[in-house]
Amino acid sequence: MIQKVTGNPLNSLALVDNLQRLGISYHFEEEINQVLELIYDDHFKTQEQWNGMDMNLRALGFRLLRQHGYHVPQEIFHDFKHKTEHVKGDIDVVEMLNLYEASYHSFEDESILDDVRDFTTEYLKQIRDTIDGSSSLWSLVSHALEFPLHWRVPRVEAKWFIEECKKTSGMIDLTLMELAILDFNMVQAIHLQDLKYSSRWWRNTCWNKKLSFCRDQLVENFLWTVGVNYLPKFRLGRKTLTKVNTMITTIDDVYDVYGTLDELQKFTDVTTRWDINAIEELPNYMKICFLGFYNTINEITYDNLTNTRLLILPYLKKAWADLCKSFLVEAKWYQSGHTPTFQEYLDNACISVSGPTILMHCNFLTSMTSTQEILQCMERTDNIVRYSSLICRLVNDLATFSDEMARGDNPKAINCYMNETGATEAEARSYMKLLISKTWKKLNKEVTGVAGSQFLQEFVDCATNLARMAQFMYGEGDGFGRPELVTKSYILSLLINPIQGLH
Repeated sequence: MIQKVTGNPLNSLALVDNLQRLGISYHFEEEINQVLELIYDDHFKTQEQWNGMDMNLRALGFRLLRQHGYHVPQEIFHDFKHKTEHVKGDIDVVEMLNLYEASYHSFEDESILDDVRDFTTEYLKQIRDTIDGSSSLWSLVSHALEFPLHWRVPRVEAKWFIEECKKTSGMIDLTLMELAILDFNMVQAIHLQDLKYSSRWWRNTCWNKKLSFCRDQLVENFLWTVGVNYLPKFRLGRKTLTKVNTMITTIDDVYDVYGTLDELQKFTDVTTRWDINAIEELPNYMKICFLGFYNTINEITYDNLTNTRLLILPYLKKAWADLCKSFLVEAKWYQSGHTPTFQEYLDNACISVSGPTILMHCNFLTSMTSTQEILQCMERTDNIVRYSSLICRLVNDLATFSDEMARGDNPKAINCYMNETGATEAEARSYMKLLISKTWKKLNKEVTGVAGSQFLQEFVDCATNLARMAQFMYGEGDGFGRPELVTKSYILSLLINPIQGLH
């Protein structure tokens, strides 16, 4: 099918887009790369090639090529305003959708793409009210306005898109649909096996009984790992990250809801020293917590050493020590009643949100095979880790601020900003949303800058999906702390209930 459409660039790009949205593009990476290389050389490499090009082709090509690391400047839409002003009444809705989705791949200071986003958003909102509410077009427009494709979790989007295509005959080729359904169900069966493994590990820690004050959210944490990387080849990664996420949740609760300041200082010191003999200084519940945590990280280190001959313990120790230190800073702020400056809060919160710790483990779960490759990855992706973590923190704070302030919790980004600037809560929330959008633009630029390197790309996909997963989990409130809001239905949809066939 890919070979058959190579003479038509728009059809080729539409096929690539469908493969990605259906969640099956990982089977055809080499073919997709060849198609995109050909289309870029023939249609997008120079400005002369854009003249007279169909706007739909420009929009879809821009999005997919930027996503895959090609340099396509925003100036490809230089005549956007001129074209839309003259044909506003006859604009194709699919074209507007493609332009809208393309605008979310913008970098900072790309004013043309800002204009594209503003125009298409307004147009799609207006046109939605005129479309038949039971049509597939209405669903696609509403879905896009709710959240752009670039910010969506790939596995969640695949399930939605498959189900949407099933409702409308002719929307997608039947061969693709059959493959997508078969693949989804086969991968789901793999995920279920991974979840069984993780559940056994969690029961064996006994933390759900011995540390009963902590959240028992193994399945929610597993869902995070599926969001970060759902691919079958990432099985070891999912098992490892589920342990990491669950330990982060537990240790966060030790710092946030249970430990005294003196106990937390001791726990931080023991973690920083990584000294098993020092646990005598800790109270009994912390001994259980630290020893389980210590053994799990050492086991992860041992497995990595035997599989890759790389000793990763120094990197993991530092990441966990940094995380515990950031938790301690927040505990001290809370105990003293101190409200930090907005920047002071963000600098610490980008660590305490645990993104750097999770992504440090991801460094060793991809296909990198040498210390040199890993160090190179860390150096080149430092900003990616920060921007992904910042998005996680801001969307978390937006969702949990009201509940946590009612409980008298630590200061959050919103009240730090309100305290510093005198803004109202509504103004502070608007600023957080603007900052999320700006951070995505920074992340886009960094991601495009490292595209093309296979071992870097795997890590970058995990880092970007972490930000997407945070927006998914907290987009409709605290989906992690209150899973009944949204998470429970997605656990059933993604992990338990297979997609029914076409017949």
